[in-house]
Amino acid sequence: MTLCPVRRQRRKDARPHELLDAALSLFVEKGFAATRSEEVARRAGVSKGTLYLYYPSKEELFKAVVRQSLTPIIARGADIVGSFTGSTPELLVRLMTTWWNSVGNTRASGIFKLILAEACNFPDLTQFYVNEVVIPTRQLLVRALQRGIDRGEFRPLNVDEVAHALIAPVQYLVLHQHSIGACGFHDVDLSPQSFMSTQIDMLLYGMMRPEATRQLDVPALLAPLTHLAPP
Repeated sequence: MTLCPVRRQRRKDARPHELLDAALSLFVEKGFAATRSEEVARRAGVSKGTLYLYYPSKEELFKAVVRQSLTPIIARGADIVGSFTGSTPELLVRLMTTWWNSVGNTRASGIFKLILAEACNFPDLTQFYVNEVVIPTRQLLVRALQRGIDRGEFRPLNVDEVAHALIAPVQYLVLHQHSIGACGFHDVDLSPQSFMSTQIDMLLYGMMRPEATRQLDVPALLAPLTHLAPP
């Protein structure tokens, strides 16, 4: 049966997303080097030639996956930082919740493990990831932290180093989720909700001025993290 023009156009419009979804799954499952273009095409239900019409190389395919899966979330985080009117501790909780529900609890979180495993083998892709993900993420966290300092909520600190201190525990959670946690060793299982609540609790008490800490209702502040999507 021949598809009508409208249905054919809809199918064509959806194809890039189908290809990127298939590529993301395979990259996370097998790694970048072990994933073959024909596997991506087959999983997406198209020919290898069709894949190359949209993405002429596996490298371009990977970049498109990152831009679809991660770049919009970073942009959303930057928008939140720019428009948020509450306290900076509340802002950090909002950013953490947004990241987990949009990335940490999805297949896209596996991209970080992929980069760590294959960074030295594909330096150009690693540099792309640094430019597209690492630097913008650090910049939006630095903006949030500087906001807290400027408002008198946080002590004067090296915001670049604190940004790394915020990112590192979350990276560990993702690595656990895609390694030991994926193997079903429940004695070392981690609850994302409890884990991130604990990290934010410790960091806030380390960053905040004593007078601001006395006014902070930590249980109420961390309550949104209990609504994170389960892994």
